[in-house]
Parts: sequence; C-alpha cells; structure tokens
Amino acid sequence: MVDNDPFFNAIYILGADSSKASAIYIYDATAKSWSTQEVNANGFDPKSYNAILDHDTNVFCASSNPLHDLLNDTFLDALSKGELYSLDMGDLKAANSTPVAWTDVQKPDLGSDYQPVMALAQNHIHFLDVPGVPSGSAKIFVIHFSYMQPDSQSYGEFPATHGQATSFFMQQGVQQEFAFIPDDSSATYVLNVETNTTQTLKGPITKDPMATYFASTDSLVQLSSSGIVSFLPYTAGTASANAAATWSTVSKLPTAEAPAPPNGTGTVSTSGTNTAKGAAATGGSGSNSGTVGISASVGWSMGGLVAFAIAALIL
Repeated sequence: MVDNDPFFNAIYILGADSSKASAIYIYDATAKSWSTQEVNANGFDPKSYNAILDHDTNVFCASSNPLHDLLNDTFLDALSKGELYSLDMGDLKAANSTPVAWTDVQKPDLGSDYQPVMALAQNHIHFLDVPGVPSGSAKIFVIHFSYMQPDSQSYGEFPATHGQATSFFMQQGVQQEFAFIPDDSSATYVLNVETNTTQTLKGPITKDPMATYFASTDSLVQLSSSGIVSFLPYTAGTASANAAATWSTVSKLPTAEAPAPPNGTGTVSTSGTNTAKGAAATGGSGSNSGTVGISASVGWSMGGLVAFAIAALIL
C-alpha cells in the first residue's frame, strides 16, 4: 500500500518488495530521494493486512485477517491476523539506521472471519460490515487513545456488505467524510461523521470488486484491477449536485499496468470516456493542510504482496 504524509511531504510504500516484505520505502518529495526503512514485524504479517495512516500522529494502524493498512500522523494502524497493530513513523522523511517496529495494540472484537472494510475520519478508524453490527452502522476505533468504542455508531442507510472505503481530504483540518463502495458497485455511499448521515450517489461505471479508490477534496477516483481510471466529482455540502454527479472514465492518462490476477472472483465491465482535472489522494487518513495529487499508478493484488503504487505528490 501507499500513503503520504502532508505535514512531512513524504510518501510511504508498504509491501513493495516480496523479498523484503516488512520494509517500508520512503520518498522524500522535497529532496526527491528514496530510502528503505527497516522494520521489526513483531508478529505482524506484512503479506496479509489492512492499514490506515493517521496524519496527526504519523502512525500506521493495521489489521490482518486480512485487513488493509491504516496510517496515522506518521502512525500506522493495521489489522493483521485478527490483531490490531500500530507503527509510529515519527517525523521520518528518510530512513534511519534504527528499525521501527510494529506494536500489537489489541485483539478487537470484530469476529474471527472479519474481512476488513476500514475508513478514516476525525482521527477515528471506522470498521464497516462487522458481524453483528446492523446495516448503516460502524464500529469505531479512537486512534489517539487506542480505544475501540463498545457500541456501534449509526450513520444512516448503507448496506452491511464488503466493499472499499476512502476518505475525502479537506483544505484544512481532519477528514470528516469518507466514501464506501460495495463490491457490487451498486452505489457510492458518502458518510459524514459530523452529522452522522449518509448520501447515496451513483455507483462506478466499472463494476470491479478488486478496484481501489482514492479521494481528494473534490473527486473520488477509481483504479480498476485492469488499470482503468474513472472519477466522480464531489463537493462537500452540496447534496443536490452530488446526487446528480456521474462517473466518467479518464482517457488521457498513461495506461496503468494490470496487476497479477487477484485472489478472488469478479466481473469487470466498463463504458464511457472523458477527461478529468482530477487529483486523487490515497486512501489514507488524518489531518491535511494541502492538496494531494496523483501522478501515476499501477494495480494491486490482495492476500499477499500489495502491488499497487500511487505516486501522490503534495502540490
């Protein structure tokens, strides 16, 4: 997975090299230089996880079950093999000689077979499609206190099903909204954690359960498993305009490499052409004081090496 920290102007890449699965590759966008940070796994499985980066703390939060990585203020939270892990990146813009280490935070009560659907907003990790949690609700992990709230939170109407989620950046402050796209691409749901409401928008043109998603302040971008890029314009606070918005395929981009066949099944179909002004951020989370743009991308595969790469540059 790839995420960026807008405070330090750095990009972190996890799972890029199967021969050094635990290592994190760091790109310093100011110095335009790469370095490799050694990492102590401490039980964390770098081949099976879901993670989020919290930009307030620069900490990754990760869970494996499998789950996909979470990043936090240079603190990464991740779910791995049913355990919730964190990784503090501090102020690293370049690797140092001392390895950083994953820390086992807790075993969250999410069920033994939970397939993680994670999103970041207000420095909280929201877990969707948790067994026993009703549709329209999410379990919440408070990153700054490493605390899983005992009760779920209702956000309106969206299905209890597996899918992908990504946060919308803001010009200032932490994210307050995130998009949830079910695997069947039947609709796009935007959850607002301030108003505890959900908007239902049009689903993607490309019906691809293995697609990945990224959001900026005004666009939601889909990268399909076959390398097709599409976007949905979005403006916070304008429900009528958002409801009328439609997905468009971006035609004037370099062709993305198709990833290795993913573990799982699904049918991919697409139609439509257009161009986009789009700048999309990776599905990380936390505070953001700038605009994030994508310059290039490739695909990814699940259940092993995360093979996609988003070159997100702070403008």
